Amino acid sequence: MLDERKLAVLRAIVEDYVHTQEPVGSKALVDRHNLGVSPATVRNDMAALEEDGYIAQPHTSAGRIPTDKGYRLFVDRLTTIKPLSTAERRAISTFLEGAVDLDDVVNRTVRLLAQLTRQVAVVQYPSLSRSTVRHVELVTLSSTRLLLVLITSTGRVEQRVVDVGGSVADEVLGDIRARLNAAVVGMKLSDLQDVVSDLPERFTEDDRPYVASIVSTFLETVVERPDERIAVSGTANLIPLGQEFHYSIRPVLEALEEQVVLLRLLGEATGPSRLTVRIGHENPYAELSTASVVATGYGPGDETVANLAVVGPTRMDYPGTMSAVRAVARYVSQILAGE
Repeated sequence: MLDERKLAVLRAIVEDYVHTQEPVGSKALVDRHNLGVSPATVRNDMAALEEDGYIAQPHTSAGRIPTDKGYRLFVDRLTTIKPLSTAERRAISTFLEGAVDLDDVVNRTVRLLAQLTRQVAVVQYPSLSRSTVRHVELVTLSSTRLLLVLITSTGRVEQRVVDVGGSVADEVLGDIRARLNAAVVGMKLSDLQDVVSDLPERFTEDDRPYVASIVSTFLETVVERPDERIAVSGTANLIPLGQEFHYSIRPVLEALEEQVVLLRLLGEATGPSRLTVRIGHENPYAELSTASVVATGYGPGDETVANLAVVGPTRMDYPGTMSAVRAVARYVSQILAGE
């Protein structure tokens, strides 16, 4: 465990390197930071930090840069996450509150995150399996066809056409609608199979086939599909930073095009109140071994219905990025909760 003085030196190296993009020397540390020790002491501390693997010398006669291990300790020992300014918070609130539906919320969120962090933003659409039912509507399309509309707690809207094979009287359709909503509103979509499976038995023999068709279509609607949707924005932000990915930016860009990789990456995030930060080789994918990922979950209340993340080089403004990710997730969660 490093003592507080060496931690202060490491913190200064990380901050200077993130700001200047240049290896940091002992003289620069003494000039820029009030470390309260002599240049010789700083040089000794830097030598110790290098020996322990927290910093490295990229070239002979150059200064030092943080390693993945150094960034990890820096993040773990952050006492505070840099707060957003009042203007930034107001801009986030105004921009997100203007959304008209779930697609608009996700698209605004991913663009906003990319703009705030100047990195790549990734936002997962709310998962059906993690949502609850807000309302089910049945609309007559023709004498034998209905439109079933499912609205979830996350604002997701699913629509299916139901071929009932005959004419359903308005009063019967109203009864089906009322009983279906009474049974499912507030329920998790993953728990609905047993709740509605016996619904047809509660109707007359003449109406039972109509109800069975509606229930069958409803259950097909709530089954989670493998083609989960993800929105990505800000890929162009990485192009000027290509040299920071050591060998090539291409593996990172290719990984960002792979939806399976992104889904797994987001799936490892935690709840809305916590952040996950993976640095360099901590990422489980070799393509992202030169990148860092800051992720969190979002959803109404304490419920996580999906995740969002920022991907960038390891030379990242971690306090600022973590603050932006947390703030945006909080605002999106409030929107989904109807606050």
